[in-house]
Amino acid sequence: MSDNNNIPQPRKKINPNPGGIQGWVIAGLIFAIIGLLFINGSTKLSSISYKSFEKMVSKGDVDKVSIVKGTNSLEINLTPQALQKAEYVKSLGQNKYSTGPHLKVDIISEDSFMNEYTHFLEKSTLPDEIKSRLYPETVSRSDYMSMLWQWLPLIFFFGLMYFVMTRMSGGGPGGALFNIGKSKAALFDADNKVKITFADVAGLDEAKEELTEIVEFLKKPGKYTELGGKIPKGALLVGPPGTGKTLMAKAVAGEASVPFFSLSGSDFVEMFVGVGAARVRDLFKQAKEKAPCIIFIDEIDAVGRSRGKGAMPGGNDERENTLNSLLVEMDGFGSDSGIIILAATNRPDVLDSALLRPGRFDRQISVDVPDINGREAIFKVHLKPVKIAEEVDPKKLAAQTPGFAGAEIANVCNEAALLAARRGKTQVEMKDFQDAIDREIGGLEKKNKLISPEEKEIVAFHEAGHAITGWFLEHANPLVKVSIVPRGIAALGYAQYLPREQYLYRTEQLFDEMCMALGGRAAEEVVFGKISTGALSDLEKITKMAYSMVTIYGMNDKIGNVSFYDSKGQNEYSFTKPYSDQTAQMIDEEVKKLIDLAYSTTKELLIEKRDKLDILAKELLKREIIYQHDLEELIGKRPFEKETSYQEFLNKKDEEPAEVSQEEKSEEKEESQAS
Repeated sequence: MSDNNNIPQPRKKINPNPGGIQGWVIAGLIFAIIGLLFINGSTKLSSISYKSFEKMVSKGDVDKVSIVKGTNSLEINLTPQALQKAEYVKSLGQNKYSTGPHLKVDIISEDSFMNEYTHFLEKSTLPDEIKSRLYPETVSRSDYMSMLWQWLPLIFFFGLMYFVMTRMSGGGPGGALFNIGKSKAALFDADNKVKITFADVAGLDEAKEELTEIVEFLKKPGKYTELGGKIPKGALLVGPPGTGKTLMAKAVAGEASVPFFSLSGSDFVEMFVGVGAARVRDLFKQAKEKAPCIIFIDEIDAVGRSRGKGAMPGGNDERENTLNSLLVEMDGFGSDSGIIILAATNRPDVLDSALLRPGRFDRQISVDVPDINGREAIFKVHLKPVKIAEEVDPKKLAAQTPGFAGAEIANVCNEAALLAARRGKTQVEMKDFQDAIDREIGGLEKKNKLISPEEKEIVAFHEAGHAITGWFLEHANPLVKVSIVPRGIAALGYAQYLPREQYLYRTEQLFDEMCMALGGRAAEEVVFGKISTGALSDLEKITKMAYSMVTIYGMNDKIGNVSFYDSKGQNEYSFTKPYSDQTAQMIDEEVKKLIDLAYSTTKELLIEKRDKLDILAKELLKREIIYQHDLEELIGKRPFEKETSYQEFLNKKDEEPAEVSQEEKSEEKEESQAS
């Protein structure tokens, strides 16, 4: 099944005051600083000379005079009438709108000013009531702004620290500085239970059987412990991407009805030393409080790689520290029962051997790409929400998607529904599914791509060469469809085959596969006498296949029954080859001989079937897409009586008896007991 199912997210309690009172304090402090800065900017007074001050007093423009204690300066408040005069506009600036003070005068000392100013008032002709009002008063001013500028860097530093810590931890005092060692695992329990069960998983019957026992261990541990058995510590799900490893883990959680901790291997890794190990300890501490429970670690290869590989000399490898802590928690002196570890990876070859041993991961469960029966079951699951036409048959879809994983099948069903909706249909038809399969295999169709007639003819003969070669070679895979419609990034055409569901290949089968891959290049040379760059992917495929036959599978008489393949990956970082230079030269020669033989065999076949090659290429240029039944009409049936996988699958289904209900089984059992 697919790994792409929606994961239920645990519900979080909403804090109505996430920042607490600290947030309001910080906000108020920031606004206060801005206000004080604004006040400071707005109350900065312009200085005038003492002579100018006396003239202003004589004109009656001064309303009040204040001596600022300890500063040797005067503050002057002007009358409302003086504020309107143009001669003061430049000196006042924005202060003309304030209630005062408006200007200031620098003096030598308070005593000398009082003597001179008193003498000036006595000599002036101003009324006595104005003289009494203009008599200076002494005021004191605190230097708030100087104090503010002294404290501002410290305030800014603490404010920045608070902001960073709350942002890293998602709010609250303390921040990630004190919570960095906490586990990031998402907990699914009775409040937010996982809804997925084994009924939602199809095509993984063997894996389900293994994991069903783990569910039974959690539900009824006494059934196994009474006989002296121990509950397994953990199970490792291994398989290619998209096969359903994460889905199986969620199904176990849904079936077991116990607390389920879910996290990724990368959640342990952090730039700070010791954080990963602390998170491992915190995870198991939480799990012990919730036992019995399940811990699921997805992509465990992020933290479980073999120790000693790729480490810097003299450096402290944080990943190795995290792995050591995980090993101790899984099977150390303080190991606890009731906690089962599930983990998933698609790279078991890079995992540390200490992590894989029994006692930590007691079971390694293979979650492989489904076979044709598994694909049919998976299609039935994903077709339930889709409005399909009556002609849509999951058997045919399963037969046309060899090698597809669950995630790819889910994508095919979704793409088919989208294509049908784009075409304005009310139901998803078989044509939509076939187009979706083509899109999954070859990429997006590009009908508007400009191709010259000469290039299109080359592509037509190239694809016809593949089709003819596969049609008349006994061990090659039968053709399903051949197209010259451009797809993907650089594919100008492609041929789809239906490989058999098998695990062992003989030498003649691999050789015919190589000949079929070379059919396009050989057809170009036979027809045009020239070759093009269109055979790049074919050459890459047959080169790998030839080297595998010679160096891995021991299918060469001269090299012999030897294999230089390292299944354990021990020589991943080795700089030396496991064979001598003479052997390397011999391998290259044998590979070239094998490819040359396949190419000459293919050319001879196409020369012999040249008339059929021309018929098929011309039909391709006319129709662009040809199916298997069209091929039979054009060049006759395949000259081999061997059934295809799809035919065998259909025949097998027809021969199977109808399923017997549980009631009928019980009735038969009672009759047999009575007899």
